[in-house]
Amino acid sequence: MKFTPLLKSIILEQSRFEVLYDALTQPSVDKQGKKQKPRLTKQELNALVQADPTTRLNDVDLENMSKDDYKKLKAGKYVQWLIKQYLTLKTERQPGENGYDRELANVKETFMEDLYKVTDDLKKFERFKGKIQGEKDINKLTADQLYDAVKDFDLTLASTTKAERKSSEVHPGSKLVYDGPNWRVIEIEDKGPVGKEAACFYGGNNQETRWCTSTPGTDQWFNRYIKDGPLYVIYNPQDTDVASTTGLPKNRYQFHFPSNQFMDKDDRQQDLVQLLTGPMSDLKDFFKPEFAKGLTVGGEKLVIDSFTHGAVGKFIALYGLDDLIGNLPASLKEFQIQNKDNKNNIVINIPEEIGRFKDLNMIMLDNCVDSIPDSVCQLQKLKFLALINNKELKSIPECVSNLPSLLFLNLKGSPNVEVPNAIKEKGTDMGGGMWDLQD
Repeated sequence: MKFTPLLKSIILEQSRFEVLYDALTQPSVDKQGKKQKPRLTKQELNALVQADPTTRLNDVDLENMSKDDYKKLKAGKYVQWLIKQYLTLKTERQPGENGYDRELANVKETFMEDLYKVTDDLKKFERFKGKIQGEKDINKLTADQLYDAVKDFDLTLASTTKAERKSSEVHPGSKLVYDGPNWRVIEIEDKGPVGKEAACFYGGNNQETRWCTSTPGTDQWFNRYIKDGPLYVIYNPQDTDVASTTGLPKNRYQFHFPSNQFMDKDDRQQDLVQLLTGPMSDLKDFFKPEFAKGLTVGGEKLVIDSFTHGAVGKFIALYGLDDLIGNLPASLKEFQIQNKDNKNNIVINIPEEIGRFKDLNMIMLDNCVDSIPDSVCQLQKLKFLALINNKELKSIPECVSNLPSLLFLNLKGSPNVEVPNAIKEKGTDMGGGMWDLQD
């Protein structure tokens, strides 16, 4: 799809919203006659149209509008640009690569989450275009470049007084968890109003930073993130370039490990590996347990399907693969690791300390191990053990047959495993490496 010819031809006639609607939210047919999915959902288009500050809704309810309403609505002059930004979003993975669709969905969700910020930037662009230094053609700017162009302009005339800076003060709803000569780390884990107030304070009420968690008047984004794990605000206590409202250093960061988001004050994703091996090397060991916990779902479920992308790839780059299991929370109940890249012969060392996960009821290790420690027999609640596609795996501990809760053993695709006699005597061979161990 060539955005400029198609979208410009549509949006130049701003009154014809129905053309825009039909072109982007309805299925199409390519030159080969193959049906193509719509480029946007109706909800996505509605959000992008409303995000343009020059759009005129004329009392039209986008969620419940009729065909007659299309003629009333005037799509704004920045809608074309907004649609292009959304449809050209990129991810670390390439199309067709395992996990691409999920990663793209997360990127799109984050873009929609931050739309209100883009709206503010477009308002500034519209008002101060004549004063902007550099490129003034919106179609030649990305969303980040737009922010850089307008960030020094202020739509309000309000002024603030400089708050007295008290380096030892910690806002209610938060706690100081690291205080070193180079970095101070504030943890916010309170899920209620007090925690939200702390998030607003350390984000400067969305005036000193662009973090959605610090937006006053709405709990939506704060609640979304805090339910999965704490927020960490990091800044240099020696930095004398402070903001006027909070007295905190202007340059600060917010980390949220469960969502794999590590943002600077402008809410731009930072390379965590570069930070923790560079300027924040003091914090590398401090964040290791929280990083490992952030790889899980609620501290109870670990699912890994790639060792090179996303949060897992960052953890391995920082700490190595062997360190992962040792830093996972003891509350773990499900343990799934799959190596779907057959080009990489990755072997994980499952340490003896896997026996410390007393609540573990399921283990799946797919194409990633060559041995299983005897300590797996300490997992009294283990019900399902799947050791599939592990061609280098030769044996499993005999004591597995004594696990009181074990129901199934799956050795599919692991042809070299010598099944213990106790398993053969106790269980039923279901074929294909499957063993039913129910009494």
